[in-house]
Amino acid sequence: MAQVKLMVLYPQPKDAVQFELDYQAHLQLFHEKMKIPMEVRNYEVIKMHNSPAGPAPFYQMFSFTFPSMQALQQTLASAEMQAVAADANRISTGGMPIMLIGNEAV
Repeated sequence: MAQVKLMVLYPQPKDAVQFELDYQAHLQLFHEKMKIPMEVRNYEVIKMHNSPAGPAPFYQMFSFTFPSMQALQQTLASAEMQAVAADANRISTGGMPIMLIGNEAV
């Protein structure tokens, strides 16, 4: 079965400096709840930039790859990931984060 990618888009925060501080603590929570050592960065965090068309609607994107849709669904249903999701909502002061699920097109 094909790998599946979870992507979380964070809207522009009300206070970028505070978001950065909160996000570092959020990543620590993610590592703790998912039992991933802090030195392992098996995910991507991408900062968005404005484009010639105007300001970026999102501040950053977090993406994490799962081996299958079943693994993703099991993880999302877990109490650990529910705690991470609640924290993501808490720190996203510019609006609710947007969650996308996809896989690479062939």
